[in-house]
Parts: sequence; C-alpha cells; structure tokens
Amino acid sequence: MNSTTKPDAYGSLPEPTTLKIQRLLPGPIERIWAYLTDSELRRKWMAAGDMDTKVGAPFELVWRNDELTDPPGKAPAGFGGEHRMQSRITEFDPPRKLSITWNSTGDVTFELEPKGKGVLLTVIHRRFPDRATLLKHMAGWHMHLDVLVARASGEEPAPFWDGWSGLMKEYDARLPA
Repeated sequence: MNSTTKPDAYGSLPEPTTLKIQRLLPGPIERIWAYLTDSELRRKWMAAGDMDTKVGAPFELVWRNDELTDPPGKAPAGFGGEHRMQSRITEFDPPRKLSITWNSTGDVTFELEPKGKGVLLTVIHRRFPDRATLLKHMAGWHMHLDVLVARASGEEPAPFWDGWSGLMKEYDARLPA
C-alpha cells in the first residue's frame, strides 16, 4: 500500500484466530494516538476508560455503543446498554504502538504509521475462541473504526447498530464456516 492507497475496509485473517483491520486516518499521528489513549476521545468511537499509560497498568473499558452515533440504529436483541471489560496494558510505545489484554483470553495491538498527511491504523486482535465470537468482533471492529474515521474527519458517522447488523451478515458470508 502506498501513501495514496486506502486499505481494504474489511478485516482479514492472517491466522485462523487473528483479525487484522486497517484504516487511513487524517493526521498527525499524535492526534490519532490521543484517540487511542484519552478516555474522552476513545469513548466517541469505542469505549471510555482512564488509562495509567504504563506497561502492566490495569484499566477498565466501558462501552456504550448506543451513544456512539445519533441515531444509534436498532440494537440487536441482547445488545445495547453498557458493557465493561477489565484490561491491562502489555506494550506502550507512544505514538506508535499500544497493546492490551482483551477479556483475559486475547489481546489487541494498535499500531500507528505515518502515511503522507495521514496515519495508517492497524488493529490486530488475537486468539478468538470460536467463529461466533470472531464474527461479532469483525463487525464490531469494522464499525468502531468507521466511527473513528468519521469522528477524526469531522463527519457524522452512520448509525452504529444498523451498520453492525449489516456487517455481521457480510462477514458471515465472507468467513468460511
């Protein structure tokens, strides 16, 4: 990919239980780093939660997906409301790389790389236990990153839950059974 090429919007599976998804965002890199590490900015596209920015530090992520977009769209049964997850920082290299534990079974790495006037964000989520969990997270990361692109670009994102529901169907068709 060169500095003018946008990454594929869909996530890929470099390994059977590993998701990789990328977005090209408007820079500078320090601004996008803040969207990863600052609770107030992160809650606008993913989840709130103050971080003590050092390796080993525990923190809590708090999702309120119904508040990410206006309107939020129709949440699927069993979704919506608030979701909390305990996490821990495993790698912290500002403004290039942040790695965290995920639900005590997996881990997520955020990598930032300057690309011209933009910043390439690569998210790598490892160790999904099963296909159903992978599908939910593929649609989730895709939609959360679309919200981030819109917010970082000063645009209004599409309704979160409507996008997520459509992406669940698309990823189900794309992902081998």
